[in-house]
Amino acid sequence: MSKSSQRSPFGWSNRGGNVTVIEAPIARSYRRRATIAFWVVLGVVGLLAATVASHYLHPIVGALLGGVIGAVLGAVTFALIVAWPVLRVFWHWLPEIGLGLAAVYGWTALMQSTPMWGSLLVVALVVGVPAAVGPVRRRVMALVWCLVVRHRLRLCFAAFIATNRHGSLPLILPAKPTPAGERVWVWLRPGLSLRDLEQDGQVQKLAVACWANEVRVMRASRRYAALIRLDITRREPLAATIVSPLPDHVPTDMPATAPTSPGMPPVGLDLPDVPDTLTAETPRPRKPRNPTTEASPTNGFDPSDYA
Repeated sequence: MSKSSQRSPFGWSNRGGNVTVIEAPIARSYRRRATIAFWVVLGVVGLLAATVASHYLHPIVGALLGGVIGAVLGAVTFALIVAWPVLRVFWHWLPEIGLGLAAVYGWTALMQSTPMWGSLLVVALVVGVPAAVGPVRRRVMALVWCLVVRHRLRLCFAAFIATNRHGSLPLILPAKPTPAGERVWVWLRPGLSLRDLEQDGQVQKLAVACWANEVRVMRASRRYAALIRLDITRREPLAATIVSPLPDHVPTDMPATAPTSPGMPPVGLDLPDVPDTLTAETPRPRKPRNPTTEASPTNGFDPSDYA
């Protein structure tokens, strides 16, 4: 589906400026699938409905009713399959559409219920408080990055499929912020697997597309191989220096002659000042490998005399 404009109202020409929503090959492919699905549903559902209706109505009337039911359900199936690419686009932009509708209807309701200065004051508070308070601002920016990452992944998958000439666009599921970045769930379509994303250079391409430092791809379900998880790393939360609060709990009036643990070395001495105390170890006698025991003869009788 494309939309083009030849001449603008102000006189300049916009020839050749096409805005493509769905690519033509993809639209033809889905239309062909929808046609096949329509005839299959019409035949199967129409036959079953006609068989059931013939038990209660005249056979001719039952056959006509079954054909009508099959045609209606086939048309619904045809419409859903043809509209699926557009529905997928709406799914990818669903958070933005919801936020836009909430902003428009919220502003309209606010203008109808309060005067102009009150509306401007409410808008200033709604916009200014998140911008001024650090934790709120960071939380809002993390949510914004989740929205941005979903679209960047969609573009990266589209380029990946166009390069390899096989596979279907995956379904980008919701994302959530993490201390290191974002976590996104993706449902892969036929023609694309986790092994394709783990090839040399593919993970780096995902990181470049998401404006991130690193991207890790792994399975998100033991039952479904199509459900994968992408962990996007933008920062190292463990690399920051954190001041320990333990010195604040040490009392300041501790005497200098406070007892120390016996296992602790003397405080205030350098290592050369600490005497080396070596314990003298006495060598242990080595045991013979094959010890022999000699039995002393009893009562002056030696059995070796008979040998």
